[in-house]
Amino acid sequence: MTKDINTSRDGAAWRIELNRPDCGNLVTPDMVAALAEGFANLPADAKVIVLSGKGADFCKGRDPAAAPETGSGGKLPSALQIRDRVGNPVVGLYTLIKEAPVPVVAVVQGAAHGFGAALTGCCDIALAAESARFRLPEMTKGLPPTLALAALDRVAAKGVGYLVYSTAEVDARTAQAMGLVSLAVPDGQLQAEAGKLVATISGQPLDAVRAVKEFLRFAPQMEPRGRADFAASVIAGVLSSR
Repeated sequence: MTKDINTSRDGAAWRIELNRPDCGNLVTPDMVAALAEGFANLPADAKVIVLSGKGADFCKGRDPAAAPETGSGGKLPSALQIRDRVGNPVVGLYTLIKEAPVPVVAVVQGAAHGFGAALTGCCDIALAAESARFRLPEMTKGLPPTLALAALDRVAAKGVGYLVYSTAEVDARTAQAMGLVSLAVPDGQLQAEAGKLVATISGQPLDAVRAVKEFLRFAPQMEPRGRADFAASVIAGVLSSR
C-alpha cells in the first residue's frame, strides 16, 4: 500500500486517511488502488470506518500530473482503455464504500473538490467543518463528471445539477442543505463531533450496526410493502441471534 494512504485500527473504528497534505491530498491512481485495498481489508469486528484527509484539506480532487498512461505509440487511447484504466478503478472504489458492511463516516475540512466531493457523498455520513468547501469543477474543462455523479446518487438531483453546471464552490451549510453533508459544525468542533459519533457507533452491538447499514442500503429502492417486510425480517434476525 502506498505511503499516501494510512490505515489504522482505533478500537472498533477502522481509519483510512489520505496522506498528501502538501498538495491538498490530490489523489493518484496508486492512491485509488490503496483506498480500495483499505476498504477491502476491513477487520471483521470493526463497527465503523472513518475516512479523512490529513492537513488543511480533505481532498482537492485527482492529481492531473499522475493520470495513468492509456495510449501507446503516441496514439490516442481507446474508450475501452480509458474505461479500464481510469473509470473502472474509481467506480470500483465507490462500490466498495457503498457496500461496506458498516457505516463509513467522512470527516471533511478545507477543500473537497471533484473526487473529494464524490468521496464525501459516497459515505453514509459526512461531518464537515463550516469552512469546508465543495465543488465539482470538471465542466470548466468540458468534461462531464459522470464518475462523481455515480457516487452522488443519494444526494438531491437538483443540488448535484447545480454543482455540476455552475461549477460553483459551496460552503458546508449549503452542502448540508443539498444532502451532500450530514452535519456542518464549527471548525474547532469537527474532531470532537467526529469522535463522539464514532464512540457512539462503536458502543453499539455489531449485529445492530450491520443491520442498520443493510437496511439503509436496500430499503429506499423497495416499494412500501416490501420495505416493511424487510424491516421486520432485519429486526427479527438480530433479535433471534442473541
